[in-house]
Amino acid sequence: MGETGSECAHCTTDKWIDVEYAENVLANILLRLPVTSLLVCKSVCKRWLRLISSQAFIDLQLLWSKTHSIYIVYPYMDMMMKLYLVKGGGEITKTITFPYCDNLSTLTIICSFDGLLCCINYPWKIDSGMIVEDVTDLEIRICNPVTRKALLLPKGSPSEEYPSIGVAFGPKINEYKIFRFFCAKRISLAKRQSHTNRRQCEVYSSSTGSWSVIGRVPYFPMRSSHSPLGSNHVFVNGKICWFIASDEDQMIPGSILTVDIEETFRTIDLPKEVTEHSYLVDLEGSLCLVAVYDEDEIVNIWVLEEKNEPKWELKCSDHVPFSNDECIEFVVARENEIFFISSNHYYTYDLDHRFWRELDLSSISEKKFPVAFAYTESLLSCGGRMDPQIEDITNKSI
Repeated sequence: MGETGSECAHCTTDKWIDVEYAENVLANILLRLPVTSLLVCKSVCKRWLRLISSQAFIDLQLLWSKTHSIYIVYPYMDMMMKLYLVKGGGEITKTITFPYCDNLSTLTIICSFDGLLCCINYPWKIDSGMIVEDVTDLEIRICNPVTRKALLLPKGSPSEEYPSIGVAFGPKINEYKIFRFFCAKRISLAKRQSHTNRRQCEVYSSSTGSWSVIGRVPYFPMRSSHSPLGSNHVFVNGKICWFIASDEDQMIPGSILTVDIEETFRTIDLPKEVTEHSYLVDLEGSLCLVAVYDEDEIVNIWVLEEKNEPKWELKCSDHVPFSNDECIEFVVARENEIFFISSNHYYTYDLDHRFWRELDLSSISEKKFPVAFAYTESLLSCGGRMDPQIEDITNKSI
């Protein structure tokens, strides 16, 4: 009996060695594990460490993970980032808490892509002997919440008004550019420049690790009504898209500003008059406009077709399941589903079946400028392909 068991154990061990040395088989097994488990697996042996750390495995894990995307929800803008990973049905799969840091002001998340988050905050400054937020500057961090790594970007140009930013990814995996709009400070009293002439844009590239000034731009992204920090933008089909405020009302979008990875700017007209509660989202690789009309209690969902020339198509128009006194806080899309955060509820809307579902996220007790994004776990470096010195936040703040 004992001899038979020994033979089986020896046979099993031999088979596992065969699997382990066939790295394509081993890689296909490991890439299905959560990233936190992969980080533990690195300590099993040198072969596993080498495999999991390789760029080929990191890219392969990302491709597999993209087919299993979920939502990442940040409901309460605070100095302690508490993030919730939520499935489409509303099940919270994981809660991630970044360590408290007393030298950071309130943080918010402005985008998510390939498992990386872009977080911003106004740094502290001394004004009349008091410590206040410096609203003319932004600290920008690229974070990977599951590997607990973060990169603080170099400081941008001085600005005389709120800077706005947007993040573009690609064309290669783990490459990105950050576009920062700022108002250059006056050179001198004798050489006064108009406010418009001093509006400029600069871009940070992960391939160089530095900022370069593009120069004067005719338009500034519209400030977001739901957040005191960010501007509503989305990266879709190789372009960053922001709203431009209308001439009549600075709280309502009038058109769309876009820029591609080659730093080419253009504008796109909106399909019709929209409302203050309008959002740009990535709907299955196409730019989508979601506009909620409070008085009629309906939502219009438009998709931009760009085969020959830009043309808006009304995807659907439907009644919303909430009253007009309930404000929409944030909207995001994942595959064919749109996620709405209202002042009191969380909803998803299935575009194929025209079906609303209220999510039971009662464990998320408070909201303060909430945001949510489609999210997929990854092992990507925060610094892009150049892979600079990245801050490990396991035992310290971001």
